[in-house]
Amino acid sequence: MSASPLLHYLDQGQGRPLVILHGLFGTLDNWQTLARRWAQDAGLRVVSVDLRNHGRSFHSPDHSYDAMAADVGALFDHLGLGPDTALLGHSMGGKVAMRFALGHPERLARLIVLDIAPGFSDMTHQDEVLAGLRAVNSAAITNRQEADAALGQHIRAVGVRQFLLKNLYRDETNAFAWRINLPVLAGAMAAVGEEITGEPFLKPALFVRGGKSNYITSNDKLYVIPTLFPNSEVATVPDAGHWLHAEKPDEVYELVRAFVGQ
Repeated sequence: MSASPLLHYLDQGQGRPLVILHGLFGTLDNWQTLARRWAQDAGLRVVSVDLRNHGRSFHSPDHSYDAMAADVGALFDHLGLGPDTALLGHSMGGKVAMRFALGHPERLARLIVLDIAPGFSDMTHQDEVLAGLRAVNSAAITNRQEADAALGQHIRAVGVRQFLLKNLYRDETNAFAWRINLPVLAGAMAAVGEEITGEPFLKPALFVRGGKSNYITSNDKLYVIPTLFPNSEVATVPDAGHWLHAEKPDEVYELVRAFVGQ
């Protein structure tokens, strides 16, 4: 595992490059099973990334899409990634990917966006997540069970709590701490929900939605996405929610493998 001057990343495999951007409160670790399969079985060079204020990447008070897209550009420079690169992003990472594609179409061959549309995203559904994260007194807890119990006061879904707890680690003093920059992210919800705009991206784009998710609506599919991404298609993974790559990894693996291999 290596680190660029800006973003922490994992670079594995050889072949056509595929760069993966995680969603809000995620890390590159959430993608490692699929990343390994694309590298080993699909013959791709897969670069998984920790976005700013997440994982092992740096913390910053600026959590705008322009700043995050600039981070991606700096990483492309650092790794020498050429215009044959495919860029994949999930949720917040999907909006980063869209911002980068619209601003730098010459640097990409293809775009893949998982379960997010370019338009405004209502972030009020994250209120209970933020309340749960704030309820965890990382300086006082002694084990993960205590952290889970604190999260459980606000978040009933076990899977969501397990996902969030992946951000908890022991620091150099052996105390628990969050890898995410919680204060900045809590204050950046409006920025995370912002609409993505720009001149149309004319190259191939694949949007993948979960069949049980409402993040990509019929209006998005028919009007919003084609306006910015006229050479796009929208695929649906049945019986999957917002975290479709975790719920239906085989289906996501095959959709991406086939699209990048075209």
